[in-house]
Parts: sequence; C-alpha cells; structure tokens
Amino acid sequence: MRRVVRYFGVGAVAASVDISLFSVFAGYFGYNYLLVASITFILATATNYILSIRYVFQSGIRFQRHHEVLLVFGVSAIGLALNQTGLFVGIEIAHLNIVVSKVAATGLVFGWNYAARSLFVFRHPK
Repeated sequence: MRRVVRYFGVGAVAASVDISLFSVFAGYFGYNYLLVASITFILATATNYILSIRYVFQSGIRFQRHHEVLLVFGVSAIGLALNQTGLFVGIEIAHLNIVVSKVAATGLVFGWNYAARSLFVFRHPK
C-alpha cells in the first residue's frame, strides 16, 4: 500500500508536468492537441521514471537498466495510446474542454502505468 501512495505522489508530479505543458501549448498557444499531448506525455514519462526508481521501485532488480528503460517506455507506449484515445473521445466526441479531457485521460493512464510497471517491469523475480 505504501508503494501505491508513493507512486501516486510521483504520478502527481509527472501529471503536473504533462498537464501544465499541455495546457500552455495546446490550450493557450493553440497547437495541435494530439501532437502536443504526445510530446508532453514523453516528458512526463521520463519524469515519472526518474522519480519512480528513486522513490517507488527498485531499479535493476529484474532487468539491466537499459532493458528496464525500454520496458518502461514500452508500457508507456500503450499508455500513450490510451491517453490519445481518451483525449480524442473527450474533445471530439464528448466536446469537453481540452484540459478537462487531458485530466481524465491522465487518470485513465495512471492505473495502467502502475499496474504494468508493478507486474512486468519492477516485479521481484521469484
């Protein structure tokens, strides 16, 4: 349970990076929201990985560091697809504000990222 709480804190920091940059570049400057979301998602993923291996997960326990990074970004690629889908549905179909849609999509991806990282990337070998 403590790990989930720590991951929630790390996720909040990464989400604030993602959502704030998204809000500035897509919301304020009006750049294409799907392109901006891809870029800010990658920056948030890097932030999340750095903070996660410092405060949540033990790095190198199952894989060498370069494999671990590849797996984290692989898991995050699925998260990016979920994020983009959530944004598209929120903005184009439900006609929600882009920031509201981004926050909802971020919440969806949070669950996926934690579960996949816990089970596939940072799980202790038996």
